[in-house]
Amino acid sequence: MRGKKPFRPRQEEPYKVNSRIRAREVRVVGDFVEGGNAVLPTEVAIKLAQDNDLDLVEISPNASPPVCKVIDYAKFKYEQKKKQKEIKANAAKTVLKEIRFGPNTDDHDFNFKLKHAINFLKEGAKVKAYVHFVGRTIVFKERGEMLLLKFAQELEEYGQVEQLPKMEGKRMNIFIAPKAKK
Repeated sequence: MRGKKPFRPRQEEPYKVNSRIRAREVRVVGDFVEGGNAVLPTEVAIKLAQDNDLDLVEISPNASPPVCKVIDYAKFKYEQKKKQKEIKANAAKTVLKEIRFGPNTDDHDFNFKLKHAINFLKEGAKVKAYVHFVGRTIVFKERGEMLLLKFAQELEEYGQVEQLPKMEGKRMNIFIAPKAKK
């Protein structure tokens, strides 16, 4: 099995190019047509593109007739990839930090975890605080809810509550998002 590459199905091109365009006539837009756009038979449009050493690319297949552009397809694909990378890089990546409590968490532990939560919110991360009920501690649901509400109240100036305490199985969760920077 050495030397063989794993099988990868061929990726379908997102745009139809040249002879793959099946419409009888297309609206050609761009620099190569008088007035900015014109409806031409597909064969004429492909010939126009080939005369200029370029490709006819179907930009909007759902229009009637489909909209095509005379461009260098390789350059066009490169620009599209570049735009996608840029969009991905600029997208906000949300980090979720978790803080776990027990229903009988005392003040020292509470304050220690509160300081961590403040740092997380200052860094721009969301905080998911939860009270985990183990065994018979499930009878202290009210105590757990009070603990989470107190936690949210202490973090009021650093973040806002996205979701109030809510029971999910053996956990009671609360979500706190950082406040927008001014």
